[in-house]
Amino acid sequence: MRWAALLLLVILGCAAYRVEELPTTSVPVGWRQRGYASWYGPKFHGRRTASGEVFNMYSLTAAHRTLPLGTYVRVTNLKNGRSVVVKINDRGPFVRGRIIDLSYAAARRLGMVRDGVVPVEIVVLGTPQEASSYYSRFHFGYHYVQVGSFRDWFNAIRLAKAIKRMGYPVEIRPVDVKGERFYRVLVGPYTPMGAQKVASRLGRKGYRVKIYRD
Repeated sequence: MRWAALLLLVILGCAAYRVEELPTTSVPVGWRQRGYASWYGPKFHGRRTASGEVFNMYSLTAAHRTLPLGTYVRVTNLKNGRSVVVKINDRGPFVRGRIIDLSYAAARRLGMVRDGVVPVEIVVLGTPQEASSYYSRFHFGYHYVQVGSFRDWFNAIRLAKAIKRMGYPVEIRPVDVKGERFYRVLVGPYTPMGAQKVASRLGRKGYRVKIYRD
């Protein structure tokens, strides 16, 4: 009997660390998981997800095998430190070793589109109400520092390369203003405080900076 009880404790202890045993009804806020993330996009755009929602590759969503649908999680790319908050609205990925499948938009935020698969950490933020509490406590958001806006794509490219050589994450985003196409050079994303610090540094270097919230 003693050996049987000991064996049961060992089995239960192991099960607590297996992702497959995670309940799909509730997960404590702050639950963490590390593994590899992949992303999916055009092939599934417009299809129904496991939650019944239509998959939109430009929305910040993700697929997870066991987390409750509707749960919000923060995903951090362990290669570059960039983070994104996504809603779990689908099931997957069904590839050994991968723990989450991100939308194209989320993958872009993490800077992993080219890599395809990267090591990540997931932190559960909880329901929409619990996640909003997280936002208010930590002022989380996606803020970019604009360092230039050009009609000429090549001018935007030149500035983006110069900023990247300084070690900042940078992207070029096309926008239409009064029917005219411009190319914004954006540094980020950052939290509000991080964006303020970067804007101050770049401003001292002579750049005309603006902060945008995405």
